[in-house]
Amino acid sequence: CLCFMAANVLEEDSMEQDIESPVTIHQPKLPKQAREDLPKNLNKECAKRKIQRYVRKDGKCNVHHGNVRETYRYLTDIFTTLVDLKWRFNLLIFVMVYTVTWLFFGMIWWLIAYMRGDMDHIGDSTWTPCVSNLNGFVSAFLFSIETETTIGYGYRVITDKCPEGIILLLVQSVLGSIVNAFMVGCMFVKISQPKKRAETLVFSTNAVISMRDGKLCLMFRVGDLRNSHIVEASIRAKLIKSKQTKEGEFIPLNQTDINVGYYTGDDRLFLVSPLIISHEINQQSPFWEISKAQLPKEELEIVVILEGMVEATGMTCQARSSYITSEILWGYRFTPVLTLEDGFYEVDYNSFHETYETNTPVYSAKELAEMASRAELPLTWSVSSKLDQHAELETEEEEKNQEDQNERNGDVANLENESKV
Repeated sequence: CLCFMAANVLEEDSMEQDIESPVTIHQPKLPKQAREDLPKNLNKECAKRKIQRYVRKDGKCNVHHGNVRETYRYLTDIFTTLVDLKWRFNLLIFVMVYTVTWLFFGMIWWLIAYMRGDMDHIGDSTWTPCVSNLNGFVSAFLFSIETETTIGYGYRVITDKCPEGIILLLVQSVLGSIVNAFMVGCMFVKISQPKKRAETLVFSTNAVISMRDGKLCLMFRVGDLRNSHIVEASIRAKLIKSKQTKEGEFIPLNQTDINVGYYTGDDRLFLVSPLIISHEINQQSPFWEISKAQLPKEELEIVVILEGMVEATGMTCQARSSYITSEILWGYRFTPVLTLEDGFYEVDYNSFHETYETNTPVYSAKELAEMASRAELPLTWSVSSKLDQHAELETEEEEKNQEDQNERNGDVANLENESKV
């Protein structure tokens, strides 16, 4: 009983707390004996009630892939694998690839000189070595670096009396060009990735629900901090919420589209100044039956995705963010940030995340629609009743006219009979 009572008290406290504050459950004001008798697990679970994010606020997906057995698939696309690696591993592989190739070909140059006997005739002017001035492994390693990087100091040169050296020179030149193209291309793509461009695309800290044009709407704000614009910018939103089908199948983290202007073209943005993205809560909306009291109880997450091309590079850029129930403010609007100055518009990003409270019904959109329909019913009834009354009057008048006609016909018949008599 105490557990059930404590759970109810905790639920009531969570309903009374400010929507803007994070989801923190206050301890119930129970007697000391009741608090001591409460199970510790109940207090811990209620205090630590937190929705696990699917996408973090910085846009990174909070999903880890485990038990991947087909790891060979990463090697089939080695270029993308290297680009996706962190910078420290990428730089390590970059240095290691060049160092290993230089050492490998340096070892082969030293073996050729050793097998031909060039090491035994160092300083002999009558002997023609494969590579002039190559007297050990270090000099062979330096000659390998000069050959692959085409430095050409001119001190160590290959002679025409060494066909195996000429073949090795061709092989190292071709393979060196391939290694250069692969590694330099990998580094160029890594450097020019548009991920950093997404750092200047900002989303409001909170989403809000309020009335707009007489309709309940879910809204959030997006902005671009750079003067260079995102070309062909578009916005999408997804609702991440687990569900159970009618057949009993449980679908964790089910994704549902949230319409933010797909049919009207409002999802195509001209992102020059901060914009407020609006989702109308109608019958097709997943928030149709959610009220202000029910919102804190929902375990859901809204993922918003902003895509577009970087104007400077033409590469596609994507920025992401998410909102959980504690970050959705019911009955608030965003503070305006755009002001007209002398000859230009100025955006105040200090107020970008600020909101202010406004009068908003606490009912769900479905309940508001039902109340609106009820308000129209008396008018419908009065019109129908008047029509029915008018029809009844017309019927009564017809009946009276018929009776009068019958009476007249009877009088005429009586007169004819009397005349015949």
